[in-house]
Amino acid sequence: MTTSKAASKVWFITGASRGFGLEIVKAALAAGDKVVAAVRGETEQLAGRLENDPNLFVTRLDVTDENQAKEAAGQAVDRFGRIDVLVNNAGYGLLSAVEEATGEEVKRNFEVNVFGLLNVTRAVLPIMREQRSGHVINISSVGGLSAYAGWGIYGSTKFAVEGLTEALALELAPLGIYATVVAPGFFRTEFLDTTSLTRTANVIDDYADTVGEMRSFATQVNKKQPGDPVKLAHAFIRLAHADRPPVHLLLGTDTLARYNEKTANLQQDNEAWYDVITGTDHDDVAQ
Repeated sequence: MTTSKAASKVWFITGASRGFGLEIVKAALAAGDKVVAAVRGETEQLAGRLENDPNLFVTRLDVTDENQAKEAAGQAVDRFGRIDVLVNNAGYGLLSAVEEATGEEVKRNFEVNVFGLLNVTRAVLPIMREQRSGHVINISSVGGLSAYAGWGIYGSTKFAVEGLTEALALELAPLGIYATVVAPGFFRTEFLDTTSLTRTANVIDDYADTVGEMRSFATQVNKKQPGDPVKLAHAFIRLAHADRPPVHLLLGTDTLARYNEKTANLQQDNEAWYDVITGTDHDDVAQ
């Protein structure tokens, strides 16, 4: 991995009022970069917390509103002249068995985590295409690489982010624009607090040994997760300033272990079912 020593960058970060978003804002400002911090709530509050840094512009944005996304992107260009790094961070968790979640709960999770990400991406990409430069960084999750009981709906939104980012990386490369999907493991943020995590009211007793255990675990592990959000933010600075950023970046030893476990299990299944896998081609192409 090589890191560029180029001029300062302009960041556009969603979900910037707390958690990963806030730490990345702080790290980017400390690195001498300029930051457009998009928040759903009051803009003055975040600006004040960051001492009204002249390199910071705070704008209000509900990512589910595409018109707001376009307006915020325009404000970013008006203020700083360009957007070099988009961090699609806004999102929330839904803890629920797949069967327990209502249709509205599922739609809302996708509305924010997937369609909201797309709204902001569509708003920013015309700017990057005109520049012929930029870097789209989408935040996924270890749950977007490998499923967990109780996180099926939320994980599926992050699986979608993984696939979207892989396609973006292919489509944007000829235009001088990079795309990276970052998959953090369990980090010590507000993610498991009631302000960030939705739990379904519908609870089915038959899932007590799986999803029920996960509900208990989520309560017990809150604020005890292994990952350090400050260190994650520093990793984002390295990523954004890298000459050749990766398409995938796993963050956390827990994420790496989960990925290795999944790929090993997949390889075992491929070997066990090799004759079935390779036996479905037409006879005229089978070797």
